Amino acid sequence: MDEDYKQHWEKVYKTKNPDQVSWTQEKPQISLEFIESLNLSKNAKIIDVGGGESKLVDFLLDFGYENITVLDISSTALEKTKIRLGKRASKVKWITSNIVDFQPEESYELWHDRATFHFLTQKKDIQKYIEITSKYVSKVMIIGTFSKSGPEKCSGLNIKQYSCEELEKQFQNNFKILNCVEELHKTPFDTIQNFIFCSFKKNSKP
Repeated sequence: MDEDYKQHWEKVYKTKNPDQVSWTQEKPQISLEFIESLNLSKNAKIIDVGGGESKLVDFLLDFGYENITVLDISSTALEKTKIRLGKRASKVKWITSNIVDFQPEESYELWHDRATFHFLTQKKDIQKYIEITSKYVSKVMIIGTFSKSGPEKCSGLNIKQYSCEELEKQFQNNFKILNCVEELHKTPFDTIQNFIFCSFKKNSKP
């Protein structure tokens, strides 16, 4: 991962509207159902990794969550989301960073990632992600990736497909899997993409 990778995403968000990219969701239903099932307090520290222009932050604010962070590699994406939120943007912490370079200053009770982890195709980057989550996720983690029957690329970039079992194996040293479901995501182009979403609970310290 390098500067070219960042520039790729800056270009995507500078040149395309939400209805021109496959990952757009009007309502992130699966993520919201998972989050609701966790019964987190309204002041729980939540981070949306690769949040970009996702509307998850809008719904979390609507539901009264007070301690939300959105991280994305693209500053353009975050600025567009701030504009969409208007005055409510001041209630959110915004971080521009490549996830493998992220150096958290706090721990998060909920780590949410829809379609960031599957862009990590090199072993060292996957391991870095696992190290970050092992240190800075204190309670639960939700990860969504393309499934084994999902696309092999996204935005022109290779991705790594996962089954529930493979995703569980990646994080088994630090997390216990709680739930894993398949989602058939309908893109703005009326095509279907297969995702899996898994929720994990941080292992208790011995």
